[in-house]
Amino acid sequence: MTDDVTRDDVAAEDHAGKGNDSLFEAPPMGEQERMVEAILFASAEPVTVKELEARMPHGSDAAEALVYLRKRYEGRGVSVVKVGDAWAIRTAPDLGYLMQKETVETRKLSRAAIETLAIIAYHQPVTRAEIEEIRGVSVSRGTIDQLIEMEWIRFGRRRMTPGRPVTFVVTSEFLDHFGLESARDLPGLKELRSAGLLESRPPPGAMPGPETEDEDESPEGQSELFED
Repeated sequence: MTDDVTRDDVAAEDHAGKGNDSLFEAPPMGEQERMVEAILFASAEPVTVKELEARMPHGSDAAEALVYLRKRYEGRGVSVVKVGDAWAIRTAPDLGYLMQKETVETRKLSRAAIETLAIIAYHQPVTRAEIEEIRGVSVSRGTIDQLIEMEWIRFGRRRMTPGRPVTFVVTSEFLDHFGLESARDLPGLKELRSAGLLESRPPPGAMPGPETEDEDESPEGQSELFED
């Protein structure tokens, strides 16, 4: 997904205010790399750079340690991946098929849930009315509740439109489960159809996928439509 790993790619938090003076000398970078590796390995959830440095000795530079650690894991069975603004150790993408059985057994979704999840992922932030308009049918409360309970979607900001409807967006847990750095890395329609998640024929009111040039509209461009 990323060819060259640089410090800028890794630094998720602003280090501008970080001082250089310290009463104690920071551990050698090799030792800091081991510390980051240990924390990520033991953490069930992705960890941010800020959280890493809070656990490490004063003066440590977790962002730089992540650069070395990520390079060291290149080509191995597991890799250091970015999940939103956080980092985790995960199975290498090309070996994901080894976990396919467990994934199928533990993540069973109805067709309605899959379609709803896909619409939210590709159109976020999106309201329930917009989901129903795209699908062409109503969305049951149970479908939304199931996706929220799985922690794959969450409530977003309210639209600054009449009624101030709430929106839905995908979560970092959703990105982590599918090995994505951000929603921009979602597969195209061809990949979804080959995985059996979409029929070959487009359903009524089908949504445009990422293969269209104008689908990836940034949420920041819609900021005037929302309230915090």
